[in-house]
Amino acid sequence: MELFSEENILLITFVAGFAIIAIAANQIASFFKRLKLPIITGLLVIGIIAGPFVLKLIPEGAGVKLNFINELALAFIAFAAGAELYLRELRSRINSIKWITIAQLVVTVLLTTLCMFWVQDYIPFMRDLNFESKLSISLLIGAIFVARSPASAIAIINELRAKGPFTQTVIGVTILIDFVVIILFTICFSISKTLINGENFDVISILLIFIGLGVGAGIGLLLGRLLKLILQLRIQQNAKTVLIILLGYSIYVLSHQIEHLTAHNWGYKLALEPLLICIIGSFYVTNYTQYRPEFQKILTETGTYVFVAFFTLTGASLSVDILFQILPIAALLFFVRLISIVIGAYSGGILAKDPMSFNHVGWMPYVTQAGVALGLSTLVANEFPAWGNEFATLIVAVIVINQFVGPPLFKWAINKVGENHDKGTFEFDGIRDAIIFGFESQSVALARQLLSKDWEVKLATLLKKGEFEEPEDIEIRYIEKLDYETLIGLEADKTEAMVSLLSGKESYQLCETAYHHFGTPDLIVRLNDRYYYDRFLKLDVIIVDPSMAIVNLLDHFVRSPQATSLLLGMEIGQDTRDLEVMDSNLHGITLRNLHLPSDVIILSIKRGGQAIISHGYTRLRIGDLVTLVGSNKSLDALTLRFGK
Repeated sequence: MELFSEENILLITFVAGFAIIAIAANQIASFFKRLKLPIITGLLVIGIIAGPFVLKLIPEGAGVKLNFINELALAFIAFAAGAELYLRELRSRINSIKWITIAQLVVTVLLTTLCMFWVQDYIPFMRDLNFESKLSISLLIGAIFVARSPASAIAIINELRAKGPFTQTVIGVTILIDFVVIILFTICFSISKTLINGENFDVISILLIFIGLGVGAGIGLLLGRLLKLILQLRIQQNAKTVLIILLGYSIYVLSHQIEHLTAHNWGYKLALEPLLICIIGSFYVTNYTQYRPEFQKILTETGTYVFVAFFTLTGASLSVDILFQILPIAALLFFVRLISIVIGAYSGGILAKDPMSFNHVGWMPYVTQAGVALGLSTLVANEFPAWGNEFATLIVAVIVINQFVGPPLFKWAINKVGENHDKGTFEFDGIRDAIIFGFESQSVALARQLLSKDWEVKLATLLKKGEFEEPEDIEIRYIEKLDYETLIGLEADKTEAMVSLLSGKESYQLCETAYHHFGTPDLIVRLNDRYYYDRFLKLDVIIVDPSMAIVNLLDHFVRSPQATSLLLGMEIGQDTRDLEVMDSNLHGITLRNLHLPSDVIILSIKRGGQAIISHGYTRLRIGDLVTLVGSNKSLDALTLRFGK
């Protein structure tokens, strides 16, 4: 095949155009976050708008050409799902995962199958079919409606940085159900072919299901070994990321080849499920190798880009015209499935003796459907051409509704059970300011020291006016609560740093609100109660432990007195300072070409919340936070240079 054939040029055009749309979608989707909606909902909406039914930026048929992007993304998402199955953490939730999976499976299959058979006369393409066909369609829909969406679940969990028993149960149930639904569907599919076509019951087809699962498990373990080898390589993390993504995609290529070869040579198709293979490979790395931390870091840092591509393309591929044509029937089936999920989740949660606070919202994470359900509906359409297309159309319409309703419900449930660790968005306004909570001698001394460094400082207290003598040089703000409205009144949403000298409970309430709503860059707490230590760590709080502070300070003075004196601002005429790169003229310039004053050096660079290892060829970017040390005069000059 020629490299620059018409087909290849068309593919390159589609890929380039989609890349531009995906980059734009990533920026625009952040608006949905402000509306308290998941980012994936925004990506789906933008995908639909850019797709063939609205703006036609992604033309009809492009989805088929770009299917390899879906497979690349699905493999990566399966890796992320497998990495969540860490046995040491899931062991305490095994009972809940088991009972909720069983209850969801039984209730969804029975209720949706019976309801589908009951409303058959209201569905146009089923009215004139015989009893066997109606029963088969009901069974197939019952099986497909069991399917969940690991991709959507992982996307929401990553977006919210969710962690806890509820989240662990959700991911365990979601992955286990998708494993079971493939077996269940294949059995229902074989029964349907027997009923409709009058064929003998095909035992070989059932046997091939279990052979395929066994072969897939073996390939999954081999994949885990290959992932381990990649992680062992002494190469840059970006190179490892590329190799991991390509290895995941190769599983899809391999499964397609095996299906084709077995169907051609044996007359029977040996179907392997790439998602399950990738989950097993990731599960092996996570639980049986020492590379779990590095593997999870790669998945976390790359996940955003993968989810943007996957959900934008999913939105562009949804048949919106179909949804409007059969919306009443699709809405009916959506509510039937929703009721079955609610009953199943409640039943499973009660059998597992989960807290009722979990059970009340335990059904919300399981509404979303995506890839597996779409794939299974396509198999039905190909096998039964007489009514298969109408069947697939109905399933697609229900999936579209599930994709829009499901993610916001899941996000709400995570917030409700308190396992949301998502950080708000902070926009620096160019003013160095801080709020200190708690009035005492230390807070007054800190306020005065910051004021001497040209910071704007407020000191907020829960004490009543008149209970202490107000210092004239410090702005005192009297507050009654530490809730969101009070913090807004203090302009905490624009404040760069907050320091709390309050009790552990009060400090945690303050930091949690600031973290989730404002994304405050620097939250500093004097630790009064070690019960809150781990909770503060999850909110990226800087913890000052009075019981260890003096010991650590003395240790640093012993080992490096000059550096410690410098960093503490004890050297006359010298200081450290954090400067944000805001001047567009500095964007892209290397550190070696920055021409700093001779008495200034760069200590560190923070980008996107992560410290990066800097060297002479490191290029600055807008928004970088650069920590410098040097004379006050030179630092003042650089403050002007780094600003707008």
